[in-house]
Formats: sequence, structure tokens, C-alpha cells
Amino acid sequence: MSSLAAVGDYGASVRAWIRMSAGGRLRQPSEYVGARLTFADATTSRVFRETRTVDVKTADPTLLVIAFRLAFLSDLQPLHAAFRRECVLHTPLFAGFRGFRSKLWLDDEHTQVYRGVYQWDGGDDAGDYARRMVGLLAPFSSRHTARFHIVPGLTRFDYLQHPDAAANGTSDGWWRLSRFEAPPGP
Repeated sequence: MSSLAAVGDYGASVRAWIRMSAGGRLRQPSEYVGARLTFADATTSRVFRETRTVDVKTADPTLLVIAFRLAFLSDLQPLHAAFRRECVLHTPLFAGFRGFRSKLWLDDEHTQVYRGVYQWDGGDDAGDYARRMVGLLAPFSSRHTARFHIVPGLTRFDYLQHPDAAANGTSDGWWRLSRFEAPPGP
């Protein structure tokens, strides 16, 4: 896929994000913020933000998990804290892609791996976005850490509440959830 096509896709996403934001169809709820997800590779990540569309139906649920480790942040916690705050500015680069429904933003303070757990409507649309985003992230990420996995027919709710639903015989543990811990109560 060409760089020009990628710029066009991101431009279309930004325009759609503007319309969604102006129409009140995009939210940053706190329902899952603070939740801990443990993956089959024994790493644990914390949800630090959620982005969700409202009043949009999902006919073809598709789970998408993207992971990466930004090389330039190294192990410096102040840089990671700054990245978690500023990454909300990246919302226009994904929320306007066709089929986007929700994203849980996750970080792992021990490995410095970031993950996005997305609900998408349609596997093809999820794949188009994932290839674009991993292509954008790869040059800035530690070698072989920018990757994605798509599970057609799986909702985010089922992924979180029934971790074994996504196993499907795979041993690739970086994306498979083994445990979900709800955020602490108020």
C-alpha cells in the first residue's frame, strides 16, 4: 500500500472524526479505566483510556488487538507518562476509519508495550486499519513489536468476560487474554 493512499485514509479518518465529534457520537467513558488485563504470555496491562462510538450498530463484530513498543521512549517512565497523556491526540487517526466501534488503550509498565483492544464492525475494515496503523508504528517501534491480530465474530465484551473464547487453539500469547480484572470501584 502506498504512502499516498495511507495519507488519504488518515485524512478521511480525520474528517469522519470531526463529524462524529461534532455530532456527539464519540465518547471517552471511564467504565474500564483502571482495569487490568493479563495475557497468555504472562504480561499484564492496565487500561488508561477508552474511546467509544455511540448510537452505531455492529452487524459483523470483529476484535482487533494491536501491540507495539516505542523504541525512542526507552525505559524512561516520565516519557511513558507523557505519551499516555498526549496519545489522545491520535484519536482522529483511528476513530474515523470505517467500522470503528471502540478502543481500550492499554500500557504495560514493566515491558513498556502498548496495546489497543478494538471492537470493529467488519473484518476487512479492521484489517485495512490494522495494516495502516502497524505500518505507521513499525518504524518507531522496537524490532518486531508492532503487530496485530484479528478475531472475526468476537465482541470485545466476550473477549473480556470469556477469555477462552478467543483461544481457538493458538499459542500466540501476546494478544490472547487469560484474565480480566475489573477496575476498582469508586
